[in-house]
Amino acid sequence: MADILPSLFTVYNGQSSQSSRSLFLFKGFFCYTVIVRPEIKAGNGREERGISMFNFDRFEFRNVRPSEIDETAEIELLCFPENEACKREHMAERVKTAPETFLIAYDRINGKIAGFLTGLATEEESFRDEYFTDASLHDPRGKTVLLLGLDVRPEYRHHGLGSELMQRYIKRERGRGRSLLLLTCHSQLVGFYENLGFEDLGIGSSSWGGVRWHDMLRRLGD
Repeated sequence: MADILPSLFTVYNGQSSQSSRSLFLFKGFFCYTVIVRPEIKAGNGREERGISMFNFDRFEFRNVRPSEIDETAEIELLCFPENEACKREHMAERVKTAPETFLIAYDRINGKIAGFLTGLATEEESFRDEYFTDASLHDPRGKTVLLLGLDVRPEYRHHGLGSELMQRYIKRERGRGRSLLLLTCHSQLVGFYENLGFEDLGIGSSSWGGVRWHDMLRRLGD
């Protein structure tokens, strides 16, 4: 009987950070009590370490749809301060122009978008703030994707969904023949992205929202 019962343990995490473009945030000291199933095989780091709080099978991971402009714009405003958030009109143009460079986590249980990644493709290999507001810069054949936001609704945070979105995005874009991902983040999120294979290039030229950002680079051949 004992060999089929899940083992229980508690994982503590004391990380803290402020809001940023990644929206994968930890605040204060918190404790998770989680179930580790003996049948879990090595390879899925979150389940193997026992820190995933829900099953990602509940989500449909897919491109954005035209009918989801309002919802993605709403989530953006939940996730970012006004000076950093993408305005609805810019989100609408991005959805219409480059739906294939979104990755949506759609919750099949309640019909909500839980979170998403958005970007534009280009042949450029450096980040420009113009991409936040001008979706016409998108080049579907581009080998680089400039990631413009990783958004997770507040009620879905702290469960690994941000990392799951990024890992799936990396795999998908590598399969499409992309060679590079670029993004910007606040200094306190550098470590998060480094754990996902990004390289910190230091403070870049972006002044989006009136602040300075680190440039982060992920080579998809790695």
